[in-house]
Amino acid sequence: MTAATTPCRTRRALDESDLAACFQVRRDVFVGEQQVPADIEYDALDATAVHVLAVAADGSPLGTGRLLHGAAAADRTDGDPAVGSLGRLAVTRAARGLGVGAALVRAIEDEARALGLAAVDLHAQTHALGFYERLGYTAYGPEFPDAGIPHRSMRRTL
Repeated sequence: MTAATTPCRTRRALDESDLAACFQVRRDVFVGEQQVPADIEYDALDATAVHVLAVAADGSPLGTGRLLHGAAAADRTDGDPAVGSLGRLAVTRAARGLGVGAALVRAIEDEARALGLAAVDLHAQTHALGFYERLGYTAYGPEFPDAGIPHRSMRRTL
């Protein structure tokens, strides 16, 4: 696949089929590839999160991410109600390097703007810091483990 032959569309996941596609991508990437235990990959926050799905021209899922806002984001954003929390960003192995991740981040930021949020925080796996920096995010605070994987907090003002 190449970016020229695999255009990516993003959309807010609105029905059970979209959510199932989001969860399958997360299962493949986080549980399958990264060995994150399934019982911590899926949580109660999924019920109120805004989920975004990236699909190929044929409708097949390429990636996903979620946005927490309001009370659901409070513990990740130091309680600031104007800050959302981007998380669970995952791109299928076959779609990596095609711009899918960047398209998902921008779509999640659009959702955050629509909710009136002023900034987006995230917990980046340290190997992905450069990816998020290229999208305008700035790391802050110390490195910390999440599911046994080193992470850093990052933020971008919208």
